[in-house]
Amino acid sequence: MQSYADNDYPADHKPNWRIISGLWPYLAEYRGRVILAVICLVAAKLATVATPVALKYIVDYLDEGRSGDLLLWIPLLLVAAYGTLRFSSTLFSELRDAVFARVAERAMRRVSLRVFRHLHQRELGFHLDRKTGGLARDIERGTNGISFLLRFTLFNIVPTLLEIAMVAVILMVVFNPGYVFAIVGAVVVYVVFSVKVTEWRTKYVREANARDNQSNSRAVDSLLNYETVKYFNNEEFEADLYDHNLKDWEDARLKNRLSLAALNAGQALIIGVAMIVIMSMAVTEVASGEITLGDFTMINAYLLQLFIPLNALGFVYREIRQALVNVERLFGLLGDKPTIEDASDASELDVNGGEVRFENIHFRYHKDREILKGVSFSIPVGKKVAVVGASGAGKSTLARLLFRFFDVDQGRITIDGQDIRTVTQHSLRSAMGVVPQDTVLFNDTLYKNLAYGRPDATEEEVKQAARLAHLDRFIHTLPEGYETRVGERGLKLSGGEKQRVAIARVLLKNPPILILDEATSSLDSVSEAAILEALNEVSRKRTTLVIAHRLSTIRDADTILVMDDGRIVESGHHNDLLARGGPYARLWNQQNRSAEDSGT
Repeated sequence: MQSYADNDYPADHKPNWRIISGLWPYLAEYRGRVILAVICLVAAKLATVATPVALKYIVDYLDEGRSGDLLLWIPLLLVAAYGTLRFSSTLFSELRDAVFARVAERAMRRVSLRVFRHLHQRELGFHLDRKTGGLARDIERGTNGISFLLRFTLFNIVPTLLEIAMVAVILMVVFNPGYVFAIVGAVVVYVVFSVKVTEWRTKYVREANARDNQSNSRAVDSLLNYETVKYFNNEEFEADLYDHNLKDWEDARLKNRLSLAALNAGQALIIGVAMIVIMSMAVTEVASGEITLGDFTMINAYLLQLFIPLNALGFVYREIRQALVNVERLFGLLGDKPTIEDASDASELDVNGGEVRFENIHFRYHKDREILKGVSFSIPVGKKVAVVGASGAGKSTLARLLFRFFDVDQGRITIDGQDIRTVTQHSLRSAMGVVPQDTVLFNDTLYKNLAYGRPDATEEEVKQAARLAHLDRFIHTLPEGYETRVGERGLKLSGGEKQRVAIARVLLKNPPILILDEATSSLDSVSEAAILEALNEVSRKRTTLVIAHRLSTIRDADTILVMDDGRIVESGHHNDLLARGGPYARLWNQQNRSAEDSGT
């Protein structure tokens, strides 16, 4: 199924009604409950249809009793039956809802979990292109839409159609078939009108949803970038932009409301005309003596019972139409397969030391720009290989490919001789630990962010990792210690503190392969020296790939690779590269001059 970005969903796109059939697996899980709910539904409708019959006999008996002896116990008994039927209708309806509640709520839970898992399986490129706010709205509206479809399709449309059929049979047998033709004609006109007008106004529903996503996404982006907004005094700019998005949403909602008013007015007109025609027929027959006053009352009661839910049917159809739009987008997310998937015969990665090899790697994010152009190198077991070069040379892309956020276009990457595309992603990533350049933390306690490296770790293991990352002294200065909340994206911590949390998490994970992507970029000189010592101690026993900007941090690397324009242009040890006077020596001299100019 095709998916659409937040604001490019075609207004004239027809929803797929087959989506409703896709809900069957969620009903099948509780087949017994569904059957019991349907039994309660039928019982409620039988009681509802029988109620006007009891009312007819009450009226007829009272009308006949005016000219003769009246036995009071008979109408009282009929009144008791009338009240019992009305109570039974409500009772069975409530039992139906109670029995079905577990089915609907479990369906929302299942779908929400399925979407959540699927989104985590999607490739990095998908999340870089999506807007989190709009995506969250799609998930929320979609799961609510599933609950609505399950409840109202089964418990509103089906009961209403069942009731119309029952009443039609009674009127056909007991009264003039003209009543049936009039009611069926009114229902047909009503349904056709509702469907046509709802189809016409669906574009306004879609537009309102799109504008809602747009405004919400912008608000979330702005709040997540709170500091950036403050740096540039752009509070008014953000407010104006948000207000502009809200105006688009307001206009779309207004069109939605006005078209809804036109639909409601048309439906009311159809029902009103139908009531006039049918009641006129009944009045005429009462006057001519063809039917009794009780029959007239029963016909009137049936009309009220039919047209009230029929009016609700118009509302339900509109809501189902909108729910289909929301569920379609949700299922659209599930319909898109991840571009990075395990092979059908993928095996578990068997790490025997952890030798990493890049063999003639070609890669591009976009077809018109190649990032890596025939890169080949290896990282022997337990050795440290550093990659340096100017921004945009392709250094961080190597780490992303090794972690399999993307697949190579040509060549292959192996670990202990195993092509990483032939092993499961879970086993691959379990063997690696990454300290990224930009560390983002969860809005939770410091302890839980540290323990995220290995959620089943003991408290002592978590604290040991914090000590190795030289984070324990900082934690002891905090009033709440390890229970300190770090704020949204870890904004309550400095860049260096966040980086140390990231390092501690990797130390806790204790993987055989390390990827350090500018791991000390946010640290001061003193902290950098301390953490480098800890990282060097840990990496001696591990295969380590270091993506570095500061050349001073990788002087002890076993091999240093210099990249330029997607190629490795130089490799060797630190001293050897300096002696050659090539690209590495120029980078080294340039950084030393910059450090001297800044007085550091």
